[in-house]
Amino acid sequence: MPIYEYICQDCNQEFEWLSRADEQPVCPSCGKSQLSKKFSVPAAHTSGSPEMPCRETGTCNPGNCCGQGCNLPGMM
Repeated sequence: MPIYEYICQDCNQEFEWLSRADEQPVCPSCGKSQLSKKFSVPAAHTSGSPEMPCRETGTCNPGNCCGQGCNLPGMM
């Protein structure tokens, strides 16, 4: 079920609406149905954790190793 974002044309309330079948959204603030859909960015969910970028720049320092495979002996 998609979630849409709306703005009420009567009271300017912004809200989200979980769309189910043929239900028509109404403003939770004033109860009216004069609404405009907002443009929104869809959410994309991925599994796993994002890779952390190495915080070391230039030459690798064993005291600050981030574990990103720099091939220093004893770091992995």
